[in-house]
Amino acid sequence: MELHSIACGNFKLDGGAMFGVVPKALWERTNPADTKNRIRMCSRSLLIEEGRRLILIDTGMGNKQNEKFFSHYDRWGTDNLDQSLREKGFHRDDITDVFFTHLHFDHCGDAIIRNANGTLEPSFKNAVFWTHEDHWRWATQPNAREKASFLPENILPIKESGQLQLLNGNDFILENTALDFDIILVNGHTEKQMLPLLKYKNKTIVFTADLIPTAGHLPVSYVMSYDTRPLLSLKEKNRFLKLAYKEDFLLFLEHDPYNELINLQLTDRGIRLNEKHTLSSFF
Repeated sequence: MELHSIACGNFKLDGGAMFGVVPKALWERTNPADTKNRIRMCSRSLLIEEGRRLILIDTGMGNKQNEKFFSHYDRWGTDNLDQSLREKGFHRDDITDVFFTHLHFDHCGDAIIRNANGTLEPSFKNAVFWTHEDHWRWATQPNAREKASFLPENILPIKESGQLQLLNGNDFILENTALDFDIILVNGHTEKQMLPLLKYKNKTIVFTADLIPTAGHLPVSYVMSYDTRPLLSLKEKNRFLKLAYKEDFLLFLEHDPYNELINLQLTDRGIRLNEKHTLSSFF
């Protein structure tokens, strides 16, 4: 197995929304805000090269929405998925599997594009698309709180393409899945968010998605306003962080532009960042 970090693009989100009830004076120590109270975010995917399979974890938001949509997210920098794949020697057509942690637009948007005729179609024509069956049901029948994050143009064409495959199960850790890696299931942010748990070169790496979007979210009480069940997120983060510290997991952060791969230490304030790395520097 080989792992590759894939940069899919950068954007900004309101810092208050990203940290919920936590005062700005606290969260801005790790995630500085601009004059509009927005913090820098990234979309960082993980590419798993395993035998004949090339598995992409999440895709970023893509670029098919209109200018008004993107004006809310103040995209910055030049990173994009195609360029990052090329730098690793790959193309979208090489991808055999696209695994979605969940179907919020910033995690799945670039899986569907508009072709020259304006028709929506998968941008990974040779890939199987994986999500959890309960999350698929949740995303296609969205509640009012998440409706703006589940965009039909990102989701419905996946099923229409015939490339959709659904995973199932309710255990905290789903073992021996069809993708040959374990999955941690969490439900506080959205129903059945799936976090890949990867054994790699004698270490364990967890793709933390929106359970811990940035290193600034390591404190258990630092929960996003976007979470549908924030008290459940507290319990899930606490359980996960205790396990991650005990087992010396490496955390691969999807949304942190400053920290890609981190390990943990136990302090008098709880479990916190110990050291930060990149995949290429650590392995």
